Amino acid sequence: MITSRTLEKVRSGNYVRTATLSRVVEPWLAEVIGRLGYDLIWLDMEHRDFSHDVVAPLALACRTTGIDLMVRILKNGYTSPMGILESGANGIMVPHCRNAAEARQWVEWSRFYPLGARGFDGGGVDADYMLVDPNEYMKHANEETFLVLQIEDRDAVESVEDIVATPGVDFLFVGPADLSISYGVPFQFKHPDVQKAIDRVANAAAKAGKWWGMPTGSPEATQLALSRGASIVTGGNDHVFLVNGFKEAITQFP
Repeated sequence: MITSRTLEKVRSGNYVRTATLSRVVEPWLAEVIGRLGYDLIWLDMEHRDFSHDVVAPLALACRTTGIDLMVRILKNGYTSPMGILESGANGIMVPHCRNAAEARQWVEWSRFYPLGARGFDGGGVDADYMLVDPNEYMKHANEETFLVLQIEDRDAVESVEDIVATPGVDFLFVGPADLSISYGVPFQFKHPDVQKAIDRVANAAAKAGKWWGMPTGSPEATQLALSRGASIVTGGNDHVFLVNGFKEAITQFP
């Protein structure tokens, strides 16, 4: 059955280095990312038009190098996390979780009994295609898959202590852009209100014995997040690399 490198690292007190794929969803690239030493690939399905069938090949490529795949899902209801996990993803990221009631709902849909009420199939790669005992599979899945809830709204910050205390929630993940918009200071990431909100998320996670993370677009931002106790940081985005690479290239041609 699938084990999680992300959970192994954070349980031992280490942080997780993450690469974001939001444009080039090619298995070869996922394998390269793993060979380079990243721990986790973050696949964004919220803002892109990928279909469900891209997940299994990427998950297989991740398994070849022992790294994890985390999918930011579409919030389509009960089936949205289940199929992603059955295709081999190690973690689910849910955008815009606003309160504890919603947190409990996502736990219900993504965890097996006794934590939740995830539907059982047993034929997916996460269950070794029915080659393992089903009770052992459910126990293992609850222990080795992770649920990440994004805090991207002012009302979510006001409820963050209750959200992160929900049994079955593993990580909080700050969405700085939407968070700044929610506070009425779009893209002013250093604004005191935004910084206070991030501190509140970090403190709530620490108090609950959970982990948290955020996008970090530079070494300096990564160091700052780590100094605040973050466990997931990002160190590469395919869209950014492509755009910046072409921008730089065009300036070098006559």
